Amino acid sequence: MGRKKKSETEITQESTPKERKTLSGPLRDKSRTMARMVAAVGKVIQKKGYPGLTAPNIAIAAGVDKKLVWTYFGSVDNLIEEYVRQKDFWKFAAKGYIDDLLKKPENIGKNEIGRLLKSQFEVLLKDKALQKIIHWELGESTKMLRKVADRREEIGEEIFSLIIPDFETADVDLRARLALLVGGIYYLSLHSKSNGSLVCGIDVNEDAGRERIENAIQEIIFEAYDKVYVNK
Repeated sequence: MGRKKKSETEITQESTPKERKTLSGPLRDKSRTMARMVAAVGKVIQKKGYPGLTAPNIAIAAGVDKKLVWTYFGSVDNLIEEYVRQKDFWKFAAKGYIDDLLKKPENIGKNEIGRLLKSQFEVLLKDKALQKIIHWELGESTKMLRKVADRREEIGEEIFSLIIPDFETADVDLRARLALLVGGIYYLSLHSKSNGSLVCGIDVNEDAGRERIENAIQEIIFEAYDKVYVNK
């Protein structure tokens, strides 16, 4: 039995080069190289500190030509900003959870806010690079760091816009409570990881200490909701 003759369409499809595959290689390579360069920023911070964040140092850590810093990112500051943005808890680590909350604002209540803050506490305790960035923000004032901080506030405002209405007529300053909680989370995380000392006799490097802080976070938030009789 003879082979079935191929149609003109089949022949055309076989002879036409698949442009997508031809292009996907370079695109993948570029994406991987950019990701390696972003990760290299963290390596440099760990080894040389913030003053060491130069194009040559980052390029060496990434194993690329320093010219790629400008080719792919436009400037050293843009590359560093991308690294900081990716490490930021509110912009990156919690993005999926926050997006889900914003899609169903009616479900945002004390449990969700508590879970978000406890997650921030957990991430900060584990992520050494993020700890370095927060230290950097506290110790220096740069346009790039301010931009990241402002964006963090914008994300917070998206959540506030949905939960504050429940507290408008109540004698409970939810913003101030959350500011103290977030500030406390930063301080406890940075302090305990920098020198391992206790804070108010609590060691958050130990499971028991972490649990005490997480329970306190939840209690403060629950108390705020209970005072205004918000049942969420």
